[in-house]
Amino acid sequence: MKLLLHPSLGLVGRILAIVLLTILVEFFAGTVLYDRASNLRVREDEANRVAEHLATATRVMTQRDPLERPALANRLSSLNFTVSWQRSLPSPPPMSADLLEMREQIVVREPVLNNHDLHLYLREPGRRTLVTGSLRLDDGSWLIFTAPQLVQEGKFRLAWVAMMIVVAVGLSLIAAVMIRSTLHPVRQLAIAAARIGHGEQEPIREVGVREVRDLIGAFNEMQARIHSLIADRVEALAAVGHDLRTPLARLQLRAEGIGDPQLRQAIGADVREMAAMVTSLLAYLGGDEDPEDPQSVDIAVMAATLVDDITDQGRNAEYVGPDHLTHNLRPIGFKRALRNIIENAAKYGESLRVTVLESGDRLKLCVEDDGPGIAADRLQDAIRPFVRLDDARGRDTQGLGLGLAIAARAVEIEGGTITLSNREAGGLCVEIALPRHASNADLPSRKGI
Repeated sequence: MKLLLHPSLGLVGRILAIVLLTILVEFFAGTVLYDRASNLRVREDEANRVAEHLATATRVMTQRDPLERPALANRLSSLNFTVSWQRSLPSPPPMSADLLEMREQIVVREPVLNNHDLHLYLREPGRRTLVTGSLRLDDGSWLIFTAPQLVQEGKFRLAWVAMMIVVAVGLSLIAAVMIRSTLHPVRQLAIAAARIGHGEQEPIREVGVREVRDLIGAFNEMQARIHSLIADRVEALAAVGHDLRTPLARLQLRAEGIGDPQLRQAIGADVREMAAMVTSLLAYLGGDEDPEDPQSVDIAVMAATLVDDITDQGRNAEYVGPDHLTHNLRPIGFKRALRNIIENAAKYGESLRVTVLESGDRLKLCVEDDGPGIAADRLQDAIRPFVRLDDARGRDTQGLGLGLAIAARAVEIEGGTITLSNREAGGLCVEIALPRHASNADLPSRKGI
């Protein structure tokens, strides 16, 4: 057992050792059980009946002519005791202790049989358990008999099978526990792999067989490199954000001093577009390091406020849903996502509608516009980063194509899904579905905000 648990065996060696141990224990247990099963229990009444039959058959056969003995043997046979006669037999093999005990039980009932070289055989042990035997007559010929009901065959077979099943189940459970213990470090590695890139770095203790220890060591090194890359990226993004926003701000101030109003407005628009692009890029690339904690947020008020912002810009927008509907989420990231979707709808459509509702255990937000929509085969491309769908949504677009990608990531962080589909009346429908963690009563809805 100490050798079995030694790490130097390796993963394959450990599993093979467990299987070998299971086979060996099963073999020895089976041998012991079979030996115990071979201690046949003789039915006393049947032993007495067999003894009487043998004594009678011996007397009758001895008194008859050898030519008559085969036919006489047929008449002496019955369903539970068959007899045949032969002139000679080869030397019988030695009897086991169980058969000697069985022979003793028969001879005790009819002592005369002890003078006729009574020999017993066991045929098909563990299955039908037939007992046969031979008895030498005075002239040297042999009386052959079969007694199928001499032992308690049924009880023996059922007990033996039941014991073997118990041994097999017990060994299977022991092997399962040992294999589970061997593979426990692998399971810990899988859990850590699912968490990699999220939260703090958590090195795994290098335990187990050699292959597993090597795998855990490589994983810890990879995990350290990944977290180092993430940290470097966050620091680089912070530096880039500061370095880019500062000259953009100076450029904006200098543009205010341009005397030509048309040129001043054009340069100001370009600066604002560049600032928006920088903001969206930093928001997308810095999404993994989100310091926000989920908190209770009124989704209805958030959506209605964003719709109000759009209407203040002179756009045709409508909110449909309850006055209040709270949900636990990260407010800044989700508001940015919803704003991106609503501004995207306002950019490509003349009017839009935002609907908030509860559907079973899901909370749904639908943003619909009456724009040109998106080709059906490119709906999934719309939420991919840096993808521009100019053919479907117009060519006078700005930005880097990160609006919906940022929204999709924010929704995914909340455990939700985002789906894009074309409306039958024309335009695009963006649906956000969030799992409902707490039940909120529906409140009176308002329309036309």
